[in-house]
Amino acid sequence: MTGPATVVDRSRVLAWGLWDWGSAAFHAVVLTFVFSVYLTDVVGDGSPAAGAALGYAIGAAGLVIALLAPVIGQRADASGRRKLSTGVWTACTVATMAGLFAIRDDPAYLWPGLVLLAAGSVFAELAQVSYNAMLAQVSTPATIGRVSGFGWAMGYVGGIVLLLVVYYGFVAGDGPAAGLAGLPRADGFNVRVVALVAAAWFLVFALPLLLCVPEAPPAPDGPARLGVLGAYRALFADLGALYREDRHTVYFLGASALFRDGLAAIFTVGSVLAVGVYGIGAGDVLLFGVAANVVAATGAVAGGRLEDRVGPKRVIVASLLGMIAAATVLLVVSGPLMFWVFGLALVLFVGPAQSSSRTFLARLARPGREGQLFGLYATTGRAVSFLAPSLFGLFVSLFDAQRAGIVGIVLVLVAGLLALWPVRPPAMSAAAG
Repeated sequence: MTGPATVVDRSRVLAWGLWDWGSAAFHAVVLTFVFSVYLTDVVGDGSPAAGAALGYAIGAAGLVIALLAPVIGQRADASGRRKLSTGVWTACTVATMAGLFAIRDDPAYLWPGLVLLAAGSVFAELAQVSYNAMLAQVSTPATIGRVSGFGWAMGYVGGIVLLLVVYYGFVAGDGPAAGLAGLPRADGFNVRVVALVAAAWFLVFALPLLLCVPEAPPAPDGPARLGVLGAYRALFADLGALYREDRHTVYFLGASALFRDGLAAIFTVGSVLAVGVYGIGAGDVLLFGVAANVVAATGAVAGGRLEDRVGPKRVIVASLLGMIAAATVLLVVSGPLMFWVFGLALVLFVGPAQSSSRTFLARLARPGREGQLFGLYATTGRAVSFLAPSLFGLFVSLFDAQRAGIVGIVLVLVAGLLALWPVRPPAMSAAAG
């Protein structure tokens, strides 16, 4: 089975979705809400240099991903080893997460911690390339939207559950012992244990995909397995051929790179704005993260079902318009209540935009070339990953106010919307209704 499935196997869909559930351990806990904060505010003593170092590390990781993603996708397609590729890079991610336990509360550990965090970002993104390419193996043309939405929702819900476990079990409280587990805060021990818990979480929930979803053999007329330089020559040749055959796919890759950068920036700077602008308590940021994941998961499921009726482009356009409206309101309101209301309104549209962007590409991909196309998807996304954070920082500097940084994110979302507007949507299956 190299192309889309003809019948949906619910157990395989569940196994596929559980990988998304498990990956929240890295994205929501390690990268966004817990360990990155520990590195900059505790290990790095909250200095501006520590924050800048985090930006450099994540930026370097983005460059590595941009260089490797298309090669990894092409090689997985050619060898028929998408599941194996997903498993290998997942194992590497888990190993780096577990390695963070060694990062003590000492400035000397800042750069080792950042290197592990950046390496984990690279491994997690490479795993995502092959994982996304497996979407066609567990869905049909008529159900690909709802299956993709289910996967995104599983990721959000997994983040919700684990954030609650982490908050109440290992972080809550003000005394020397943290959370219900009563672990000592000294030397960052409680947060370091969180890294081990997150690593185990990802490992356990990745296993169903590796055990229950069969490997897809390479397509008979699929690409040959190439070396690194050969893969890049094939990449540029295929990109040129893709432009000649269906330039709208290339247009979509460019448009999605823009608006996906805006989506990523929302989560990257959201906690900073919550505390620095709207007065949300530092501990309550985790609780807002839980609520945001609930809302985003609901939006992903609803958007996936709607997409199977109206197509992915309409869902993405509506989601971008909703995000732009909510972010504009946040520019002029103040206080924790307004942030909760309009911040949650903003993330409601993030889930459908993410899910439908993935299925937009999956509907366009030729059988046997999904991994290579999703590698290019990852590469184009990383190619402009500096844009929204840079514009955020520029507007903060120009107006000497963190709130003004929202303008930079809105501009990127608007640019993505305008670039997407003329893109022809993929053909819908007649079975989709």
